[in-house]
Amino acid sequence: MHMTDAEFESAVEDALAGVPERFRAALDNVGIAVADEPDEREMDSMCDPDGELLGLYEGVPITQRTSAYGGVMPDVITVFKGPHERLCATRDEMVREIRTTVLHELGHYFGFDDEYLHAHGY
Repeated sequence: MHMTDAEFESAVEDALAGVPERFRAALDNVGIAVADEPDEREMDSMCDPDGELLGLYEGVPITQRTSAYGGVMPDVITVFKGPHERLCATRDEMVREIRTTVLHELGHYFGFDDEYLHAHGY
């Protein structure tokens, strides 16, 4: 399945817009980015070197921020277009997977680990 860059970015924005307001309001010092493919450093963060990296959270989860947290670069959630295109056969499937990826990476921002997120469908 292929999406234009604009369609992919719009699907990511729609996924963010679907996050309940109380969680969106808690987002602080975090940016959302879209990239075509993960680079080597980003791929090295994966537990399964043969898998696809759909998204990546890099930063300090809010559950680990202390009163000393400040003056730091923003956290970044990156959603990768190429892996989504390779894994999804239809537009609807891709939109659902983008939403799942966004929610998964936001879960890391809120302090949840991969085990918890996968156990709950993210």
